[in-house]
Amino acid sequence: MSGKKGNRIFIIGAGFAGINIASEIRKKKHAGEVVAFLDDDPGKIGTEIDGIPVLGPINAFAGILRTTPADEAIIAAPTATREELAVIYRILSRVEFTRIRILPNISQIVNGHAHLVQARDIDPEDLLGRNPVSIDLVESLSYLRGKRVLITGAGGSIGSELSRQLLSGGAERLYLLGHGENSIYRIDRELRRLQEGGVGEKATVVPIIGDLQDRDFMTFILKRLKADVIFHCAAHKHVPMLEFNPVEAVKNNVFGTLNLIRAAEAAGTPRLVLISTDKAVNPSCVYGVTKRLAEMLVLEQRKKGLDFMVVRFGNVLGSRGSIIPLFKEQILSGGPVTVTHPDMLRYFMTIPEAASLVLKAGGVGENGGLYILDMGEPIRILDLAKQMIRFYGFNEEDIPVSYIGVRPGEKVHETLWNGEEEPERTEHTRIFRVKSVPFTGEAGRIAEKVRPVCFPEPDSRDFYRNRKMLREILQSHFPTMRVPEDEPEY
Repeated sequence: MSGKKGNRIFIIGAGFAGINIASEIRKKKHAGEVVAFLDDDPGKIGTEIDGIPVLGPINAFAGILRTTPADEAIIAAPTATREELAVIYRILSRVEFTRIRILPNISQIVNGHAHLVQARDIDPEDLLGRNPVSIDLVESLSYLRGKRVLITGAGGSIGSELSRQLLSGGAERLYLLGHGENSIYRIDRELRRLQEGGVGEKATVVPIIGDLQDRDFMTFILKRLKADVIFHCAAHKHVPMLEFNPVEAVKNNVFGTLNLIRAAEAAGTPRLVLISTDKAVNPSCVYGVTKRLAEMLVLEQRKKGLDFMVVRFGNVLGSRGSIIPLFKEQILSGGPVTVTHPDMLRYFMTIPEAASLVLKAGGVGENGGLYILDMGEPIRILDLAKQMIRFYGFNEEDIPVSYIGVRPGEKVHETLWNGEEEPERTEHTRIFRVKSVPFTGEAGRIAEKVRPVCFPEPDSRDFYRNRKMLREILQSHFPTMRVPEDEPEY
């Protein structure tokens, strides 16, 4: 979204990114007018860049605005730490700007050139968690140059961010697969807008509406697409929702993955990367079990010449269905902010960092490899809630916190590996390879046991959609999974 005509803009940061943005705004007159740069560098303060004054320091902003008023601020400091961004935001938030935008982290700015189209409204996750790792996307994505890349669940949080970053990787084609037409429409349109704004290379973007549960379609489409790499992000993910819909969770997450694997094998797809979750470790919920089974199905693949692997990580900040959008909604409606348990801990990573590491792991990974992303230290959900309340300019007296109890299928603490898995460092400091017990077809046998529950079969019609039977079968293989005492048959 561009600024209004006549919009007076302050650019925070007089480095390469700020200069790029100012130059672009000048060419696009509808975007507004840059009235000044704001910077802390004493060597820049008092100078001019292309006729635009550099003012400062940043902590003197309120006084500066009295003589140089502006409507909007764009934070162009891609190398700034979370702590530095938090200070900048606190200073800016005291001023009544109509809008505050921010450019992405340095690892998302390829070849040292920032674009105005990449600027977006600042969000709480920009200031939360640890400082993201900086990855050279051009180097990390070199294995994808000239390749055809398929992303399942391309309209979701991770899938859409992978798509954005892959624009810069020199891929020949990006296939965006999803069963929701609206989400695929949005990411397809966004990628085309980014390309028009000068981001990335001239990859051909191909939107595809289809369902992983449709085995015939998956076999047909993978043979036609001739993808070199598949990033399998598609999954039903909402833990409490899937506790109420366990059969659908298995149909989509297990059989959808199985259909994809078999179609990829038949098409001779050289590389497949499954996106997994810490909830697959000692799973307590149906979602966790389905993702563990999906991991096992991928790792059981042993067809010569194919590299099929798993990348596992924890929660990402700001994903659809996560607590960040929920907390935002609760805060802006006056509260309370609902926290399930005061000691609830979760690992968190920003979506761009997770996507960057997934792409990196997809290049260094080997067949049958299980890789874990280093998530840092877990964050207490209560602390996250308090930080967000402050981000929106309130305190706990304005917006109270309410405890609602742990929801079905949830754990208070999550882990990234189990007792049988032994993580070891790789050449990249934030990617671990896991040495684990080899699989011998167990996941395939479990899938066949639950197939009559998920799909009607002539000899076992009484089993169809029997969720109690489904849970009993799954629990016999995954004893950590909880089964409600009042679980109905249907």
